[in-house]
Amino acid sequence: MASDSGDRNPTLKKCLAVLREARNDSEQFAALLLVTKAVRAGEVDAKTRRQIFDAIGFTFPNRLLTSRQPPAGCPEHTFRALGLTLLACFCTDPELAGHSQILNKIPTFNDILVSPCNPDSTSMIDDVYQCLSAVMATARGPRELVTKGTVSALCQAYVNCSYGSDRALTLLLGLLAVAEVKCWQRDAPHLLAVLSKLSDDFLKAEDMTKFELCEVLPRFIPLSLPLAQDSQGSECLHKLYKGLANILGSKLGQSQRDPALKLAACLVQACGSEWIPAGSAGSKFLALLVNLACVEVRLTLEEPDPLEVEGKKEVVTACYVLIEMGIQECLREEKPLLEEVQKMQLMRIMEEAFGAVIFYLKQVKQEELQDPFIFASVRILGAWMAEETSSLKQEICELLPFLVHYAKKLFKEGSPAVSLPQPDLVSTEGSGVPQDALRFLLPGFCHLTAEDRPRDILISEGAPALLSEYFLYQWEVLTSKPGSLTPLTNTEMSLQTACGIFLNLVVTAPDLIRQDKTFSSLMDMLLKSLPLLLPQKDHLVLAANIATLGLMMARILASSAALQGTQSAKEFFGAAVCFLSQAHTAQADPGRDGLAAAVSPAYASAWADISELWFLGMQALAGCVPLFPWLPQAVLQARWLEGLSELLARVAPASVDFELIAAFQGVLVELARASKPCRDVILSHHGREWANLYGMAALEQCLSEQ
Repeated sequence: MASDSGDRNPTLKKCLAVLREARNDSEQFAALLLVTKAVRAGEVDAKTRRQIFDAIGFTFPNRLLTSRQPPAGCPEHTFRALGLTLLACFCTDPELAGHSQILNKIPTFNDILVSPCNPDSTSMIDDVYQCLSAVMATARGPRELVTKGTVSALCQAYVNCSYGSDRALTLLLGLLAVAEVKCWQRDAPHLLAVLSKLSDDFLKAEDMTKFELCEVLPRFIPLSLPLAQDSQGSECLHKLYKGLANILGSKLGQSQRDPALKLAACLVQACGSEWIPAGSAGSKFLALLVNLACVEVRLTLEEPDPLEVEGKKEVVTACYVLIEMGIQECLREEKPLLEEVQKMQLMRIMEEAFGAVIFYLKQVKQEELQDPFIFASVRILGAWMAEETSSLKQEICELLPFLVHYAKKLFKEGSPAVSLPQPDLVSTEGSGVPQDALRFLLPGFCHLTAEDRPRDILISEGAPALLSEYFLYQWEVLTSKPGSLTPLTNTEMSLQTACGIFLNLVVTAPDLIRQDKTFSSLMDMLLKSLPLLLPQKDHLVLAANIATLGLMMARILASSAALQGTQSAKEFFGAAVCFLSQAHTAQADPGRDGLAAAVSPAYASAWADISELWFLGMQALAGCVPLFPWLPQAVLQARWLEGLSELLARVAPASVDFELIAAFQGVLVELARASKPCRDVILSHHGREWANLYGMAALEQCLSEQ
């Protein structure tokens, strides 16, 4: 059996004995010189290293680091170099590398990295990098390095091309991998300087370095910092664009093309298409980028070899990011980067790529459902279905059972899958569900529920019950903060889109609403949610969706117990009346004297999104009046009739368009027919006169009847 290095090296063994028994610094120093020589020569194993530590601990290296008087005839940093060598030796023991005595030396290590380097001090820098690498590998290490300023020291070492700068870059890559946001928050200027150097090198390189930098650069493109809004950042982006244009415009092998596509995808995730300049060159580059991504997807997925797909998942996921940008750019009307001809060509090419994605998803086995690549494939298909409703309809209908099953599995179980390295183009903050596939499928489902065949498939696969559960879950996420509704964009968008799906089902499949208990539960939830939602600021679009959906469902479920004058029903209808009644006001007409009817200021910014819902809500409320005998009383309590009478009496009739007059008349006629008190209020506020003035013939006739 081999003996330890202390036994193999009697001199080292003797030095250790001297270290333990030394009576003064000179004896310790002489022994240490031999010990450090052995350490540097790599003659120390784990057992001997521990013996050295037991002999001197941290006290002696600490003294060496702070001593400013070198031995006669020695360089001034002699003691410091000895201390660093010992610490580097100790750091090879993971337990010692995370010790507070090492962690509190981090500022010293940083100072050495940024100090001018003499030819005879390179061993000190080697030792510092060894210490920092060891600290990095400990549990507390990355956090300590970031908070103690190591990021800026490493950046300076790299930018200045100091000795060991390649190791500085390696450490920076490691820190950014585990703490990107914190690094950029604390040291953005220094990291930008590194990005500037890397992008400069990337543009100038004419050899394989260019492709190696494609692998490094993504780590230095922050998702948390708007690079395009910073002058230095913009300059970096332009160099990266030019470098990528050079690469992708050349004939490339796969090993060269893949890193370039991944770098481009990273830039898209961080900056959208802002890094691509407007004009002919930029539009050609964008079209080329999306084209290459589509080709890669088709080559990989049309005839999938399981082993080949496994090795290509990361680059295909990057291609999905580029294709999603392609979809967005083809739909962009304001300052488009692409010309109409390019858009049409790209839509055809993307359609072929999505045919390959659908083909691939049809082959997926049950045991593969947790694979993040499946999620990425479903997500990009959802982006296509959300925008392109006429394409690949037959294929998508055939895939719907799988999509519903997949979304249900992920929602019910929660997915432990760890995402491939591709942050969302759309932030997932606030979603709450691990791998929330439904969020990306909802817009497509909303289009599909308006059509007979896909709607029937979705219903037969149990989508309504799943969507109802999902709606309830997302509502709980939205209202999880006590006392207020948190402004979580994704959650709110999911709720709004789900409302759109339910509205489609209400209009096209009323029997389903009547017979499926799912919708009774959903109705109960809507009754409770609107009164809570309506008083909150910044949630008007969601309130409009919930109010209109609730009113339209109430017409179908009028006989349900929950709507028979219960407290929750009265509160819901009170809130719905409040939403509908406050949408319009009288305001000065700039074109003429007097007042004009206008959308209320509180509704103005959202009116483009909610006007259709408001008119549907008015129609639904009119339909509810004869079904609920207690409803006219709720309208009277809200004093809507008085307010509406005053509005119509004050404004110029020409300022009220026909659609608005019809909406008001629909509700007023039903109230006047169903309730004598409502009829009396309208009459007492000159109802006959303004009914005649606005051409509300049905209301005029109703008010004239005894």
